[in-house]
Amino acid sequence: MLENLIIQKTLRVPASTGAAGDGGPVARQLDAALLDVGFSASRALLEHIGALAPAPAMDLAATVVAAVRELVGDHVQHNAYFIGFPDDVPDTIEFWADRLRAAVLTGGGTASDAQLRDAVASGGVNLLDLPAYGTYQHTWAELLAAHDDLISAAGDRVTVLRLGDAVDVEAERLYLALAGSATPHGEADLAILSELAVSCVDGAQPAEIPVRENRAVLNGIRLVLGRPLVGVDTTTDVLRLACQVSGGDASLVAPTRFRAFRRPERRMLLAALDEVVGASPAKLADVVRHAERWKRLGERLHPHEYGQWPHAQAVFAVARGERPVRTIAGRAEAAIRAGAVGRAASVLSAAPGLLLRSADRLLRLAPPAERTAVVESVTGALASASGRVLLSLREHVDNRLTPASARLYASRSRNAWVGPDERLPLPAGLVAELSSLLDAEISARLPELERPLVVDPEVLDVALPLSGKAAEGGFAVLPRGSRAVVSGELLRFFTYWRQNSRRTDYDLSVLLLDDGFHSAGQVSWTNYHHDGVVHSGDITEAGNGATEFVDVPLTVGGRYVVPQVNIYAGESFDEVAESMFGYQTRARDQLGAPFDARTVRARSHLRGQGRVALPMVFVRGEHGWQAVWLHLYLRGRPSFNRVEGNTFTTADRVRALLERRHLTVSYLVDRWRAGAEVTMWDGRLPEEPVTFVGIEAPEGLPDGSEAYTLDRLSELIPE
Repeated sequence: MLENLIIQKTLRVPASTGAAGDGGPVARQLDAALLDVGFSASRALLEHIGALAPAPAMDLAATVVAAVRELVGDHVQHNAYFIGFPDDVPDTIEFWADRLRAAVLTGGGTASDAQLRDAVASGGVNLLDLPAYGTYQHTWAELLAAHDDLISAAGDRVTVLRLGDAVDVEAERLYLALAGSATPHGEADLAILSELAVSCVDGAQPAEIPVRENRAVLNGIRLVLGRPLVGVDTTTDVLRLACQVSGGDASLVAPTRFRAFRRPERRMLLAALDEVVGASPAKLADVVRHAERWKRLGERLHPHEYGQWPHAQAVFAVARGERPVRTIAGRAEAAIRAGAVGRAASVLSAAPGLLLRSADRLLRLAPPAERTAVVESVTGALASASGRVLLSLREHVDNRLTPASARLYASRSRNAWVGPDERLPLPAGLVAELSSLLDAEISARLPELERPLVVDPEVLDVALPLSGKAAEGGFAVLPRGSRAVVSGELLRFFTYWRQNSRRTDYDLSVLLLDDGFHSAGQVSWTNYHHDGVVHSGDITEAGNGATEFVDVPLTVGGRYVVPQVNIYAGESFDEVAESMFGYQTRARDQLGAPFDARTVRARSHLRGQGRVALPMVFVRGEHGWQAVWLHLYLRGRPSFNRVEGNTFTTADRVRALLERRHLTVSYLVDRWRAGAEVTMWDGRLPEEPVTFVGIEAPEGLPDGSEAYTLDRLSELIPE
């Protein structure tokens, strides 16, 4: 339902068009139900529901509760293997010995230590197949009955839901924001955009669609429905579109098996190609980069049957190598090989984004006599590049004064690997010059604020969302590199998964690292206890869903706490029916079931292409603990992944990411300070309309205020 999608994405509840009446009792019930899962309805929302007749009021209330429960992961039953967790978790060796005794003496009785040693030595015992191991020995209801009710704490989360406009207005608003975003979206937001595009295909459209994958999503819907394509201005746009409607990867990272196209679809694709190349034959150079894909697509489009579009036929001639074309990148590489770095920069000036992405390499390769020419080319390209490219380069040069201890490479699929940083540092004077130029260009593009700017200090350390592909969907999920203050006395991690068709065993583990990023211990299914950290027990299959927990007191000895999810056996993160990771914060004496939505601080999907997920790291600093989002996946082994087997690779990646300086919201705030009134929010509501930037907007902002919250931070990225 669109209502569910809008609520989860924007925390706004579309207004109902149901009949008026007395829905006051329903509003009061909704308020209580929302508080049970850590949410609260704004006064306007409660008044709206209270003014509806009971039936539409109940329908809207049910939709709201279902949406927010799913948002924080409360739509499933989170059972724990040990019913008393975090209490009554046995010593690991004692537990295994107890399970082994049950296996040796299936008929009852007792077994001596000698008998247990003989059984293990015989090689006939699979520890994971021991009786009652890896499967729940109690129901979820029995788990709840074994725990007292949660004692509310002052620090428990309360997230406010606000009243929105009618569902069609909210859908159009969200559609325009997603389609016109200046930054690429992750998998979850692309799915939302695709769903909205169906209902909004004949309505208002964004003036610009800067991100080409967004164009592919929108045009995929338009192609199937027979509507005119929008924003197609390169040959690669057509290739992305063909991949999108074939159920493949519009980013062109992964290969796609093209589907058969209907004749009207073939005509639309070939006509678009013909128009692009006819207007600019130089764009044939883009074909070379994806020649093999174009060949496969040609087998589906049959361009030889359409002589009326000769420019489209030329695309496939280039792909087959029948028509040679020199690319800008190829010409630049030839100049570099000839030692003419300045000329290479001049060639790349025709593609400003490519030039700026190559700036570091050109500046390192340029001899002193040509460095000025390279800087001039880079300077000339700034005005033509997108804001996202400018901000990416600004963050990059900020990290180039000294070599990194390790260089982190993260792909769009969030796989990561680390290598030595063998680049020579850029001179401090050059870094300062580039930074100043970039600051000036970025500042000039920021919108002028008509109202005073009020900023919640908690948002200052949120990394600028330069790409949604560096994050997962979910609740309160921040971009990679973002930092958030951790309150409470206890961290509780949880992971849930539900297999599709074959036995699947995920293992939640915690790796502790010391100040030097060396191992300081671990807790997992092989070690239930360490320095106060406690594991809830191992579940080895999830036909009906399974959850594992780990409790970490914030008095733990390590400086870095790294939760991870290892795939021991079965389906990948992309194959399971559902998988998630999240964390709760609690007081040490706070009772309650292992999972309570009111204590959930964040919940993210797990949908990466590795076999080990590294969602976050928690860091102890001078002023307490911080959560830092990683959004990384390790390739791992096909099966039998364990925390003990990836300690070094995990530590390497954590260190590389933590030592990198990320561009955060505070950078943009500093740019605004030069020309606008900027105030840090202290909890008091302003008296006049303001522009508010924060994780969440406070209730009661004056009418006419504009709020940029977590779901809208990408709108702050200048075009």
